[in-house]
Amino acid sequence: MGVFSSPPGGESSDTADPVSWLQIAQGWSVVASDGVSIGSVSQVEGDKQDDIFDGLAVQLAQPGQIVYVAGEQVGLIYPDRVTLKITSAEANALEPFQPPAPETKWLPGKPPGRLSRWMRGGR
Repeated sequence: MGVFSSPPGGESSDTADPVSWLQIAQGWSVVASDGVSIGSVSQVEGDKQDDIFDGLAVQLAQPGQIVYVAGEQVGLIYPDRVTLKITSAEANALEPFQPPAPETKWLPGKPPGRLSRWMRGGR
């Protein structure tokens, strides 16, 4: 008989298939490449419509410390667990997460009142 071992940080990865980044949810465990659980997913950054994964905001074990993990540093994703391509020491040295600035969206249609009057030459 052969001996099977699981990849770093992966006691359950041999029983579950990897999943898409679109399935990552807040609270999922985040495990570094050296098998150390560094924290949990706080927020997923990306564009679901265009299927573009930017990265994760990860709540580290230290209370109140949230770091940004770029998408290129994310390894395989399993249900309830995200693995990283970096070590726990590298993860603890990541930059603090800065939420993106809110986007102003203009919907097509009638412009707001003041803007509409200005566009027609009024004040």
